[in-house]
Amino acid sequence: MRVAFLGTPDVAVPALHALVAADDVEVVVVLTNPDRPRGRSRTPVPPPVKGAAIEAGLDVWQPARPAEVLDELRALQVDACAVVAYGALLPRRVLDAGGHGFVNLHFSLLPRWRGAAPVQHALRAGDTVTGITTFVLDEGMDTGPVLDRVEVPVDPEESAGELLERLADLGGPVLVDSIRRLVAGERPEPQPAEGATLAPKITPDDVRIDWREPAATVVDLVRSADPAPGAHTVFRGRRLKVLGARVVDADGTPGTVVTRDADGVVVAAGEGGVRLRRVQPEGKPAMDGQAFANGYRPDPGESFGASAGAAS
Repeated sequence: MRVAFLGTPDVAVPALHALVAADDVEVVVVLTNPDRPRGRSRTPVPPPVKGAAIEAGLDVWQPARPAEVLDELRALQVDACAVVAYGALLPRRVLDAGGHGFVNLHFSLLPRWRGAAPVQHALRAGDTVTGITTFVLDEGMDTGPVLDRVEVPVDPEESAGELLERLADLGGPVLVDSIRRLVAGERPEPQPAEGATLAPKITPDDVRIDWREPAATVVDLVRSADPAPGAHTVFRGRRLKVLGARVVDADGTPGTVVTRDADGVVVAAGEGGVRLRRVQPEGKPAMDGQAFANGYRPDPGESFGASAGAAS
């Protein structure tokens, strides 16, 4: 099968590797986003998929918009296209150039969590089961017909980064198999009309900790924002990222320190308490909860957030 691959970040690399390793697949081109300036020097940095493609000896295209290479894609006469976190909606004229279709690997059980951040939203909602879905792209946002769905349990202490890495590794072989089946003539199934939820991109404003929420809700928020953008609160007038936390038994005014002990700091929530396992003070490197307790020595009753009991 002649296949074009479209993807950009780290989570797309395992799927590209799976396609390259398949004896019956020829990856004829890789499309990825243009190099982006990063850091203080603003030096252009290539996306991870570009590096993986070059290492595999594949041709790489980096159009600002996929339609810019439409004629070239048509000329390749691909059997199908594979898409993993490419980062751009594909117009109909591009979709029509994809042979049997563009097969997308999505990191949720569609139609739940359609959008750019399905893993983050699943953790924030406290989902105990998630998974992957392969489907044929249409012009909607993750609305196309489904080829395969694989469920996985969510570890109660798993971060978004850890879960996404696990799903990416699982999804590569499933994507390859789905493309085989589509090219062989299998018809995908329409998505159910019920159960659709949206998973838009997460911003720092979305992950501000409200200590009035139950401790379990706070911890789920922290997990959903790790490693980026990082759930945050305010401590002594400066932003404090909370990168790891655990629910514990505690009682007190929401947003105030209940205890500081050998294991770190416990902050009261609306119901129960939150032990700070890993934090990053503004302008400082990340540290574990014990180092934070020893270095900053928050006193019992001291407030996190704009004020005790207020959203931060």
